[in-house]
Amino acid sequence: MKREILQTLDGSTTIHLPEWNECYHSKHGAIQEAYHVFVQNGLLTFNNQPISILEIGFGTGLNAFITYLESKKSNQKIDYYGVEAYPVSTTEISQMNFVSELNADSESEVFKLMHEGEWETTNEISTLFTLIKRQQFFDQINDENKFDLIYFDAFGYRVQPELWSTEIFRKMYKSLKSKGTLVTYAARGVVKRSLIEVGFKVEKLPGPPGKREMFRATKFDL
Repeated sequence: MKREILQTLDGSTTIHLPEWNECYHSKHGAIQEAYHVFVQNGLLTFNNQPISILEIGFGTGLNAFITYLESKKSNQKIDYYGVEAYPVSTTEISQMNFVSELNADSESEVFKLMHEGEWETTNEISTLFTLIKRQQFFDQINDENKFDLIYFDAFGYRVQPELWSTEIFRKMYKSLKSKGTLVTYAARGVVKRSLIEVGFKVEKLPGPPGKREMFRATKFDL
């Protein structure tokens, strides 16, 4: 499938798949979307406590990188797990401008390490941040009571509805600890129904630029 690099409206880059007319990040602003959905409405709700995060769709590493930057800023201990079935190529990563757009030139080696570090093993990114990249399909995830927070950043329902199924969300529910949270840019009714069906309590929140709403779902054990 053909892939091309695009610049989004906030100046940051993304990967576009013309055949699907689908991007890895919002065309309205890759960095803005990542901060709004995953940091502001996910990470920051944990008040700097040590947490374990699962990212569904490691992709370009943008979410991991901004989470690392936040951990450094707040002195928060984070164990970060990124799941990706089809890793992005080093050529594509070299064309991503996240480091410069985030004014994080001093952390360029960290962004590089996140992509060059080995898969299926623990990469010590800093004393506060560990990264474990797992190359697997989402339906192969079988963790239980392991994560505090899930960044659910799969390709959109329009192009891959199977990634937003009740079966996948049941795996997400099982993988979270009690009172764990899942955040996603999605706000479709069918997604909300699947989240509720597996046991989540779902909140509808204001979305990032270009999107009216998003979901945050919390696990409450019976």
